[in-house]
Amino acid sequence: MHSIISICIMIILATLPVHAGADSEIAPSILSIIPGQSPPGNTVVISGSGFTSESSVFLGIDEIPLKTISSRQISFEIPQIPAGNYALYIRQKSGAASKAYAFTVTSLKPSVSGIHPDTVSLCASAGNRQIIVRGKNFQEGARLLFDGAIIKGSRTSAEEMAFQAPQVPAGIHQIQVKNPDEGVSSAIALLIASQPEIRNVTQGNDYVNYYELNIEGINFQQGSTLIVEGRRIQSGQPNPGDRDRLVFRSCTSLTYQRYPYDPSIKSFEMVVVNPNGEESSLFTVSAP
Repeated sequence: MHSIISICIMIILATLPVHAGADSEIAPSILSIIPGQSPPGNTVVISGSGFTSESSVFLGIDEIPLKTISSRQISFEIPQIPAGNYALYIRQKSGAASKAYAFTVTSLKPSVSGIHPDTVSLCASAGNRQIIVRGKNFQEGARLLFDGAIIKGSRTSAEEMAFQAPQVPAGIHQIQVKNPDEGVSSAIALLIASQPEIRNVTQGNDYVNYYELNIEGINFQQGSTLIVEGRRIQSGQPNPGDRDRLVFRSCTSLTYQRYPYDPSIKSFEMVVVNPNGEESSLFTVSAP
């Protein structure tokens, strides 16, 4: 389509009248176009001769606002037009025109500058899996790529998109933005974290010879164990000679059934260890 437009322009130029006599203008001449191709929004500098205040720059059939740098240089900004090949030429008010040159408007590549948050807990709920992608040049119809595959997301502006982090294995995953014209941004990393973390411990129900400690945090797993002062407390049946037991409630909640030797308050440290070996930081508790 753009090639057809360029041919039509050349035909029009060839039939335009050039006034003779003292009032006639010399056709401008283009010596260089820098850069020779570029996406919308960038500035192009044309060097040559015969530029006057009556000169106009045309890209395809559209006249483009220009800026005079000197008698031998002018510049213009590429407007928001589709990618493709366009005829670029300069025409005087009298109709005298330069030779037309092919100029390629390239795709406007999206760019991702950051995501928030950049880390999501493996067992985070839907409300905590919302990811905001920030950058520029996100076109209407832009899509999000998660590890190279298109996922459901929404474009809120040319500089922001949003999506829900899918339920995927822990590790580093790549996020990209793809525009309808196939321009794809570079990748940015999203970490799905599986390391357990103890955030709070409170005393729960108290029974005849044991009581419960409710452990709250993130990324607890079926099969997680609890290490208390070097002792390993596991779910299911306790180890021989040990009555303490760990109960898995959810990925954010564990219950430690503790049989104290005496009712006095003491300070001790605990660590949650997941089946893959990842450990939480030490958490200090004061309890019987």
